[in-house]
Amino acid sequence: MTALVDTLALGVVAAGAVVGVLGVATTGRWRPTLAFTLDLWLAAGLLRLAGDPEPGRLAAAAAIILVRRLVGAALRHPAAG
Repeated sequence: MTALVDTLALGVVAAGAVVGVLGVATTGRWRPTLAFTLDLWLAAGLLRLAGDPEPGRLAAAAAIILVRRLVGAALRHPAAG
């Protein structure tokens, strides 16, 4: 079961990368594309937790959540200049 969940999570990560590249290439809007890509990567991290909730996987999911929150805040409030 864990191998299947890991494979699905890897597929979601790959889909996030493809969506990111295609989203920027087709729309030219990198901010919403980056946010959506990070959401897909967060989903992959949470999916991996469903397979085998070991401490390393929990730390990885927590790191993705932290990055998503920080990037989301930076995208909502871009630096002046």
